[in-house]
Amino acid sequence: MKFCSLCGNEVSLGVPPGDNRPRFSCAGCGTIHYQNPNMVLGTIPIWENRVLLCRRAIEPRYGYWTLPAGFMENGETTAEGAERETMEEAGARIRIGELFSMIDVPQVQQVHVFFRADMLGPELDPGPESLEARLFAEEEIPWPEIAFRTVEQTLRWYFEDRRNGSFGTHTGAVRYRERSKA
Repeated sequence: MKFCSLCGNEVSLGVPPGDNRPRFSCAGCGTIHYQNPNMVLGTIPIWENRVLLCRRAIEPRYGYWTLPAGFMENGETTAEGAERETMEEAGARIRIGELFSMIDVPQVQQVHVFFRADMLGPELDPGPESLEARLFAEEEIPWPEIAFRTVEQTLRWYFEDRRNGSFGTHTGAVRYRERSKA
């Protein structure tokens, strides 16, 4: 960040008085610009024991499979955002269910939240962010082609809970190892 979004003056990075971490601050108007994680919201849509996955038409991970999910918009609840993303990416009508997983991804300043969802019919109409949308039985899941570790973990938890006959709420974190500079 170089300039204040309120007054246009240059900002500087430092620990503001009474705070404990560096923030961009504007000397002109006194605004402290807090930067917080983004919420990624999605669903695990189910139709007749099959899970809906979308093949990505955008980066990152173009061509890989994912659960329908995307960034939360202002003015919506987490459930509303998850439902909207499912409609936008797959054209699937759903009844949103319980919160299923919440996974922190601190390296990219994100929190991924997935809800269980029942599809109201098998009809799919993928949007521009998806190459295709398809229903998969557990044994058909293209595990090596899953786009994100949060989606893979959520799917593994889902199938484990389904086999156990009881669904819980799962939490975790994905941490990436530093790449070697060799």
